Amino acid sequence: MEILYEDNHIIAVNKTVSEIVQGDKTGDEPLSEMVKNFLKNKYDKPGNVFLGVTHRLDRPVSGVVLFAKTGKALARLNEMFQNHEIKKTYWAIVQQQPPKMVDTLEHYLVRNEVNNKSTAFDRPVNNAKNAILHYKLLANSDHYYLLEIQLETGRHHQIRCQLAKIGCPIRGDLKYGFPRSNPNGGISLHSRKIEFVHPVSKNWIQIVAPVPQDDKLWLFFEELQKEKE
Repeated sequence: MEILYEDNHIIAVNKTVSEIVQGDKTGDEPLSEMVKNFLKNKYDKPGNVFLGVTHRLDRPVSGVVLFAKTGKALARLNEMFQNHEIKKTYWAIVQQQPPKMVDTLEHYLVRNEVNNKSTAFDRPVNNAKNAILHYKLLANSDHYYLLEIQLETGRHHQIRCQLAKIGCPIRGDLKYGFPRSNPNGGISLHSRKIEFVHPVSKNWIQIVAPVPQDDKLWLFFEELQKEKE
């Protein structure tokens, strides 16, 4: 488990594509329990360890996940997420070049609980939720494109669904129309960075998650971006 940041109130972890953030019907050990066990062993804590889940990532998605170690931090972070005071930046790899270098996508998403999938519409329809994201094209290889994405809303499968809607399904995302799976079983969507005012110290915090190390294309794009900085 890769710890990206830790202090007395919060801890951030770099989630892999195989991990779930919270327990589900699969019965697999969730990341939240792994972090609890890590804290219990590191600090030799008796009894139960407090850990608050502040947000989630889909199972096939990698990247930074932020947890609260205290009730005070959890309450404040929940409020900050609700008020859009926490900035999350995602990277996505797609095979089709997007229509524009920089754009804002706005759709209306309807979630199907049966097949766990969302459908994007251009106009409001029954039971739809408004979804807005901003993207820009960062780089390209011979066959793929790297997009940087910021969410204005947080809907079910929003990035996956909206990119597929404009003809740019995420690499490996069979559910949303990509023709082949990735070798690691995940999709090429990565929660790259999270930025916020610390809920207790009030310091500005920026946490960056390295890309999956078992994927040469991710490593290529990460190195390309480092050279630009």
